[in-house]
Amino acid sequence: MTKPTPDPRHTLTLRDVSEASGVSEMTVSRVLRNRGDVSAPTRAKVLEAARALGYVPNKIAGALASQRVNLVGVVIPSLSNMVFPEVMTGISETLDGTGLQPVVGVTNYLPDREESVIYEMLSWRPSGMIIAGLEHSAASRAMLARAGIPIVEIMDIDGEPINHAVGISHRRAGRQMAEAIIAAGYRKIAFLGTRMPNDFRAKKRLEGFEEALAKAGLALVDSEFYSGGSALLKGREMTAAVLDRTPEVDFLYYSNDMIGAGGLLYCLAQGIDVPGRIGLAGFNGVELLDGLPRKLATMDACRLEIGRKAAQIIAQAPATSQVEELFPTLQPGDTIRRS
Repeated sequence: MTKPTPDPRHTLTLRDVSEASGVSEMTVSRVLRNRGDVSAPTRAKVLEAARALGYVPNKIAGALASQRVNLVGVVIPSLSNMVFPEVMTGISETLDGTGLQPVVGVTNYLPDREESVIYEMLSWRPSGMIIAGLEHSAASRAMLARAGIPIVEIMDIDGEPINHAVGISHRRAGRQMAEAIIAAGYRKIAFLGTRMPNDFRAKKRLEGFEEALAKAGLALVDSEFYSGGSALLKGREMTAAVLDRTPEVDFLYYSNDMIGAGGLLYCLAQGIDVPGRIGLAGFNGVELLDGLPRKLATMDACRLEIGRKAAQIIAQAPATSQVEELFPTLQPGDTIRRS
């Protein structure tokens, strides 16, 4: 899917910041290089103007005629989340031989940290940026929109991209999972997942899931959330809490496969009939879990293909914006009753 590229805007200069802040270009330069004797109010005025404009200083100005280096900034929320190494594999494989080299920044799902990583990466004038998700702070969006390079937001297409996007519809994925669970005859359904202030994709899946339940005249009978710690252990703990609190539950939908695996191990250890008494499902299609006693129902998040397509867009630098939607497949495994 393509759409016209917005009218190009000139690359921001010291003059733009000077005019916006009402101080000289020399003073702006001193502030942004953190040099010279500049009063605190003037420094604050310059920094606020630069932030509002989305201005990023060029650390290699004058060093290269092209004003670009052969780096591709890749901004992801986590390295411990098993989703992103596979995305990185797709990016690296596709950029291999193009002369472009990916460099990675990790945000830990924190908007302020993401803003800082984007700022530092753009200051080196990369040839492109790949960044997870569509939700960013106003300052991050301003910097990315003003960068003058291909920007590819990945993993999600439920929103308005800055430039290009490659991913899946998480709302649709949530709806599809709910429809499969309902079709298998489950009715007392609980959700278990991470706390979601900044995990927008998990939140969208839950929204889609609840929409499909409501369409069938159902609602979640319980939910449990966690933050931090071992996902497998948390999956066991949350599953125990939900089943103790709401013993009539007949299906547990987890926001990711790792906590789902913990829940499965708990149920099997307790002698609970899976999927007869209780069904289970996760999300991501993590291959590491193929060795479990039962194959957990899940959905493939198209991680490798997302990385590949994002890198292709960076390498080709198309003139028109592109939104590439991929379609995950439901893998019922051994933890959903056959309808």
